[in-house]
Amino acid sequence: MFKSRKLSIALIVINCSLLISSNLIAAETSKFPSKPIRLIAPFAPGGALDVIARTTGEVITEQLGQPVVVENRAGAAGAIGSEYVAKQPPDGYTLLLGATTTHGINPVLQKLSYDPIKDFLPVSLVATIPHIFVVNPNLPVKNFSEFITYAKARPGLAFGSAGNGSPHHLAGELIKNEAGINVVHAPYKGSGPALIDLLAGHIHFMSIEYTAVASQLAAGKLKALAVLTAQRVPGIELSAVNEFGLSGIDVTAWYAIYAPSGTPSEIVNLLQGAINKGIKDGPAKEKLLKLNATVVGSTPEVLTRHMNQELARWAKIIKLSNIQPD
Repeated sequence: MFKSRKLSIALIVINCSLLISSNLIAAETSKFPSKPIRLIAPFAPGGALDVIARTTGEVITEQLGQPVVVENRAGAAGAIGSEYVAKQPPDGYTLLLGATTTHGINPVLQKLSYDPIKDFLPVSLVATIPHIFVVNPNLPVKNFSEFITYAKARPGLAFGSAGNGSPHHLAGELIKNEAGINVVHAPYKGSGPALIDLLAGHIHFMSIEYTAVASQLAAGKLKALAVLTAQRVPGIELSAVNEFGLSGIDVTAWYAIYAPSGTPSEIVNLLQGAINKGIKDGPAKEKLLKLNATVVGSTPEVLTRHMNQELARWAKIIKLSNIQPD
């Protein structure tokens, strides 16, 4: 009898604690946001990801009335910043601007201290930027078909990347396999040094985000042969690689907002609505369009499907090309 009474009291205490905790969470959720929000950009300042992070932060501030502080936590191809966010309290006050590398490549390339699916809640796919196929202007080819013919006749052409396992590397391997050409990967410490050598003619071609080379293309310092997507991209006057018979290639850089797993759905939905409303009109949209980005603004479900497709796509090419992490 005594043990039964003690058990009953313990259960009552537990239930009361759970009820109090639930009520506190509900109260916090109802007044969200009541303080500044941090948005972690898992790469160094500068570049498209940084601009998209700051633009998204401005949108959230405008829509929800609290300042958003963008913090750059770079390192390990985005894994350091991603791990940091995964371990933060799931209260909506720390978010991640994830990307192709953090949630599409790293999880299938190397062992991580975070799980891209279990440790995060998708909020919104903000924008995408297509990869384009660029060559040194002195290469005697006028289009992608001529390049394939040229490469088949000259095995050993070199392509540059921002490093082993980077999107540029995997895109190059994808082209190699789909086109049936024998080319050599030349990894660099960042896409900037790779572009310098491409401009100098030390390497022959590269797959890279359109934003990163728009100025060189306008100046005639590089030659673009195709956009590496299934269909043409509005605003970019380039044929899609699909038009040259390579339907298996579709490479875009993508940028998305994630919250730590366990964040209340009400907060996720509020953030998603604020982001999607803000980026589709006005100054934010103009900033993204200047990056040659395609503005998306999706539901969490659409982002989840997109991420799963990317994980499957890159896992296949990593296995086929036997790519190992550094």
